Amino acid sequence: MKFTKLCEGLEFPEGPIAMADGSVILVEIKRQTLTRVWPDGRKEVIAELPGGPNGAAIGPDGAVYVCNNGGFNWYEHDGLDLPHGAPEGYTGGSIQRVDLDTGAVTTLYSECDGAPLRGPNDLVFDAAGGFYFTDLGKSTRTHMDHGAFYYAQPDGSHIHRVYGPMITTNGIGLGPQDKSVYVAETRTGRVWGFDITAPGQIEKPKGLVPGRLLTTLPDYQLLDSLAMQADGRVCVATLISGGITIVGEDHSTEFIKVPDDPYVTNICFGGADMRDAWITASGTGTLYHCRWPHAGLKLHFNG
Repeated sequence: MKFTKLCEGLEFPEGPIAMADGSVILVEIKRQTLTRVWPDGRKEVIAELPGGPNGAAIGPDGAVYVCNNGGFNWYEHDGLDLPHGAPEGYTGGSIQRVDLDTGAVTTLYSECDGAPLRGPNDLVFDAAGGFYFTDLGKSTRTHMDHGAFYYAQPDGSHIHRVYGPMITTNGIGLGPQDKSVYVAETRTGRVWGFDITAPGQIEKPKGLVPGRLLTTLPDYQLLDSLAMQADGRVCVATLISGGITIVGEDHSTEFIKVPDDPYVTNICFGGADMRDAWITASGTGTLYHCRWPHAGLKLHFNG
């Protein structure tokens, strides 16, 4: 597979969105911006987002909705720019709305039922216009928050926790026809599937298992954000091994290596046949383009 560097010099890119005009909108977590990358590699800042802008998605109103994790400390390791822990001055996480025409930023949610959001990470809109999002939590040298995933309305009118606690909930996506929601846990290397009974509602767990366990990756592989293929398989960014793992409901896995970066964090799909893929290699600050072997699942809303 051929990987083309569309852009370099990004400051820990994440949350790519393939736009109809050929550009890719993404966040730069360390730079604290929402940024547009044009097909020629040119970068344009859309909005400043103090803290830690993370996952991003187009909503039903054409605005970009962003999970803000509240920020990280940063360190350099073998030439890679890597995040860890909560920074000095950390006050919590939030869900934000960015108007693409004006760059105006609105904070929609910073808590749920009185409990502050700690590290919102990734989000996806359903056909009804609401969105699911994960909260990874925050870690220090001595403790780690529980994670969970939530459902909320884009007008700021409602938020509720769908399921938790989980361990470092990261990527989230919806399967074909919104029948299932899939969640990746970073530290466990697990991908979970949950049956949806209504928007924002899942089937109650049976016994001690919270949902359908699609896979637990072997060795020391950590999971990040994800996107869905049209065939219902999950494409989850896989840290340390540095690539994308394609995971099926039949527990099958297929690994595609991405060049020169163990911190591959996300993938998105676009193009006429949904086989154009853009991948964020965050440690090196690179946005790659490739032709994916399988068609991606079209999102309900896009630019």
